Amino acid sequence: MVETNARCLIEAVRQIPEPRHICLEEGTLSDWLYEVLSPHARKVVAAVSESRGPKDDRRDAFGLADGLRMGAIKRKVYKERGRFGALGYRARGYRWARDDGVRVKNRLKSLYRSRGVQVAGPSVYAASKRGAFLDRLPGSAQPLAELMYEEMDALVALKSQAQKAMLAEAKRHREYRLVKSCPGLGPVRTAELLPIVMTAFRFQNKRGFWSYCGLGIVTRSSSDWVRTRTGEWVKAEVKRTRDLNRNFNHTLKAIFKGAATTVIGRRKDEPVYRHYVRLLDGGTKPNLAKLTIARQIASIVLAVWRAGEAYDPKRLEDASKSG
Repeated sequence: MVETNARCLIEAVRQIPEPRHICLEEGTLSDWLYEVLSPHARKVVAAVSESRGPKDDRRDAFGLADGLRMGAIKRKVYKERGRFGALGYRARGYRWARDDGVRVKNRLKSLYRSRGVQVAGPSVYAASKRGAFLDRLPGSAQPLAELMYEEMDALVALKSQAQKAMLAEAKRHREYRLVKSCPGLGPVRTAELLPIVMTAFRFQNKRGFWSYCGLGIVTRSSSDWVRTRTGEWVKAEVKRTRDLNRNFNHTLKAIFKGAATTVIGRRKDEPVYRHYVRLLDGGTKPNLAKLTIARQIASIVLAVWRAGEAYDPKRLEDASKSG
């Protein structure tokens, strides 16, 4: 048992003979623990605990240590932040302000709907129309709506402030200019992407990157084996379903799906959009075609980042023609 204090933790780790290997359980303190202890150990791993049996601190600690010793840890969390540490915190602040703003807007609409007031679209948020909407509420409910309007305005200002700080920090990195040149990725999406991916070289290939982004295709099935009347177990003919992987980074998936939506809706001159049209003409369903475009954009980001060169649509078009 060690006090939650950097000095005490470092002293406890230094008492272990070298070479030291540390395994952390992923949680609220794991980022801080990684930064504090990584200089004092040969290897620090953050693991997602998958224990479903009896649990206590001692048993969990020995379980993680044993899994690290045998190489049996299945789910590891990448903790290195490097040059993107400041950008990561600024991007997190922007996401929190944005998500909180959406939450307040939903609560505001919920308040109006609970009083039978029809609110469709963004007109309820406009400053010029707030008085008309407030008059449709009873006097007892109007103070709450006014409070939520004030909260919404404050969050909009904070979101703008957080976005400016995030973009200013992102522009200090060379990777920002490279990734921003990719189709569908504007300044905000690029700034959010950089501190999550950290480096394109930690992925063995594009398929590993797709899985990390939630764009990997997996096959699932159940009841693969059935028991016959004689008591034997035989492999059953079951229908296997294809779906996207469930263990992924949700922010990255939203970024690439959003980039695909932008290309489909606004970038008609982009080779990626022409690929989307060819998929539709070939009979591919729109949702699957959009997924393919998202995967293609992710592959472009990985290639551009590794090559250190900005995206060139002509090279992509020439490659598609030769293929």
